Amino acid sequence: MESDPDFERFMPRPDVRERFEITVRAPAALVMAEARDFDLQSLRVVHAIFGLREWLMGASPAAPRASRRLFEEMRSLGWGVLVEEPDRLLICGAACQPWLADVRFRAIAPERFADYAEPDQVKIAWTLEAIPLGPQRTRFAQETRVVATDDAARAKFRRYWGWARFGIIGIRLLLLPALRRAAERRWAAQRARTTQDGP
Repeated sequence: MESDPDFERFMPRPDVRERFEITVRAPAALVMAEARDFDLQSLRVVHAIFGLREWLMGASPAAPRASRRLFEEMRSLGWGVLVEEPDRLLICGAACQPWLADVRFRAIAPERFADYAEPDQVKIAWTLEAIPLGPQRTRFAQETRVVATDDAARAKFRRYWGWARFGIIGIRLLLLPALRRAAERRWAAQRARTTQDGP
């Protein structure tokens, strides 16, 4: 499970690395479009995981939200774009203090991300990757990396990650098969329309 080379220049030695891959029977461009547009909280279990974190951390209750696309929602939360290659790769990143109840994400310019070292922070970067395996087959990958800017932040993050990782990894394990189902349905519908509209 190799990372994209672009990821290495932003965070070559992470404290945490989680990578998940799945094969999808659909073209890479369609899979990437579906990933960017996916409404993560449409999955009820994911919504419940976010609610559980709020309860455990004593966070302010989240306001009711309308359906929102994944990429659009992450940008609204403060994530910045580090790399974007249409139809193939998206890398986003931010600095934050995830051990706080109400987390605030702060975007960092791509040219500053690798060297960013403000104290008591962690840097998080994540990817959406659509790697073509053929005209109608794609390997989709999602990777998240985290690195602390100092030892104090690393200790705080490790205590947080000790329990929070189960929910975060659970979200990824729910996202990938749901995304595969959505992309394959969309591709099947497109092919059916093409057949109906054929010569």
